[in-house]
Amino acid sequence: MGSSRRGAWFPGLLAVAAALGAFGFLYRAVRDGKTREIDERATLRLQQVRAPWFRRLMWIVSWPGFPPQSRIIPWAASLGWLLFGKPLEALFQLLAWGTGVISFAVKRSMRRPRPDHPEIAVTKANIGGSSFPSGHVLNYIGVYGFLLYQLRREKPLTWPRRIASWVLAGMLALVGVSRMYLGHHWMSDVTASYLLGGSYLFVLTRIYERVKARQAT
Repeated sequence: MGSSRRGAWFPGLLAVAAALGAFGFLYRAVRDGKTREIDERATLRLQQVRAPWFRRLMWIVSWPGFPPQSRIIPWAASLGWLLFGKPLEALFQLLAWGTGVISFAVKRSMRRPRPDHPEIAVTKANIGGSSFPSGHVLNYIGVYGFLLYQLRREKPLTWPRRIASWVLAGMLALVGVSRMYLGHHWMSDVTASYLLGGSYLFVLTRIYERVKARQAT
């Protein structure tokens, strides 16, 4: 049984190692200013989309990541699992917010300025700090990624859960685009966050599964 569990981990750990390696490469490239041109080009091209509905969608997707709601939602999600009589899920839902610690540490290390290109439109919002990585994306992958994982794991998969899962999946897919479109982050910022957040989420869910299995024995 132990060897089969380790075998199940192996492909995922390889993917995590590859993601962290890619992050390290990207970190150095950003620090050395090698991503500036492609970052600017990507945002300028994305902002050519002027449709009002798209602009509104981009704001809605980013809204949960702005304070004060960004500090309330993770606690509320954890409390929700607790109210449903799932203390282990509540604990791990809160641990999923550990992406905030990762974001803070990397931002302090990089100290990259926010987008400042004269042709890039920057939407006014309650933001601050360093641009690299995107705290929005990193925390969405942690908090909403774990919530999505739990909703899909719970049986039976009812229609309300399906709809909630689709909404969460859409948020995870679009938040990176949203951060660029609003002019708050560069493409390299959001890419770094997907790499770090995905790695953290994988490890967290594997640990959760192991603890859950021990509880069942």
